[in-house]
Amino acid sequence: MTFFSGQEWVFQQDSVPAQKAKTSHEWLWQNLLAFISAENWPSGSAHLKTLDNKLWAVLEDMACRKRPNSLENLRRSLVKATAEIPLETVRVATAAWPERVKAFIEA
Repeated sequence: MTFFSGQEWVFQQDSVPAQKAKTSHEWLWQNLLAFISAENWPSGSAHLKTLDNKLWAVLEDMACRKRPNSLENLRRSLVKATAEIPLETVRVATAAWPERVKAFIEA
């Protein structure tokens, strides 16, 4: 699927209750060419969760250095922090991803 400046991407549905709602699931099937349903995404896997946790922890640390006093301030802080995550941090967090996926598949 092409969005976001023409880049290819696949929507990953996880186990968030709103994403598992029947209406959400139906909309995804009708409107997206490529997505991984919650049933097919092992969001709780120890092999795969490390990447997600690492990047979320970095984002939280950067965005919440100064406690936001409103939802709009939080949104601005998150957008700013996302743009400022050092590329090396992303590289380190993703370096082991192929091996983690392989380990998950073999498990």
